[in-house]
Amino acid sequence: MAWQGRLNLTFRRDGERSVALHRHSGPLRLLKSLHPEGPGICHGVLVHPPGGIAGGDELVIDLAVEEQAHGLVTTPGATRFYRSAGEPALQSVWARLAPNARLEWLPLETICHAGALAENRMRFELTPGAEMIGWDLLALGLPASDAPFDRGRITQHIELPGVWLERGTVDGATPQLLDSPLGWAGYPVMATMWFAGGGPIGGKRTESLLDATRAVCTGHALAATSGCTAPHERVIVLRVLAPNVEPAWTLLTAVRERWREQAWGLSAGSPRVWRT
Repeated sequence: MAWQGRLNLTFRRDGERSVALHRHSGPLRLLKSLHPEGPGICHGVLVHPPGGIAGGDELVIDLAVEEQAHGLVTTPGATRFYRSAGEPALQSVWARLAPNARLEWLPLETICHAGALAENRMRFELTPGAEMIGWDLLALGLPASDAPFDRGRITQHIELPGVWLERGTVDGATPQLLDSPLGWAGYPVMATMWFAGGGPIGGKRTESLLDATRAVCTGHALAATSGCTAPHERVIVLRVLAPNVEPAWTLLTAVRERWREQAWGLSAGSPRVWRT
């Protein structure tokens, strides 16, 4: 039986508070909204009770952040695409940010099991004055369990319309991309992280964020397999290759801390669910 799940999630400013309004159908929902940093920032924890996405499943997240609201979205565990008997599995995220809204899209890793037929699609629309920090952490197979990603396929799509588009398909049966130094260079984990604005970030601000990111990367074990650039005046992108999830995770969380501090004047503010 295929699962069809949809979550409509809106972060809204209500006086001094950012609050989360939501409705869902199927097995996809907001588990909890929290304010560990104070009333102005709302942390939303999303859950998919079946625990994984299999062939024929489709999960849709429709996300809006209204003017002056600050929403943070994360998950309590990894998203898993399981082996398919022939039908594709899809997870789709469509987010819209109003003027002066802030979004942090920070799910835990996505694990694509051998034999999966998957698409992970994300689209973020930012109006002038809106800003976001987001990441995508993709792990192929289970190499620690001697289960490499040697069959199956996953397509990743990350889009800031008119600004930046990342779309690529990894096929386990075609190792050229996975093994090539122009591709994954033999690593099973790739992380992509971005800071984006609804208008130009600004030259000095961009350089400051790039310098901070490169300083964090230089002092990290993944210095040789990470790099940060500004491919457009509205986005900064960090890319990381890693032998497993944990070192990539520590690098991303360290960079997020620096971006939050320098761009928004905020402390790390890590979600509580990351510590459980």
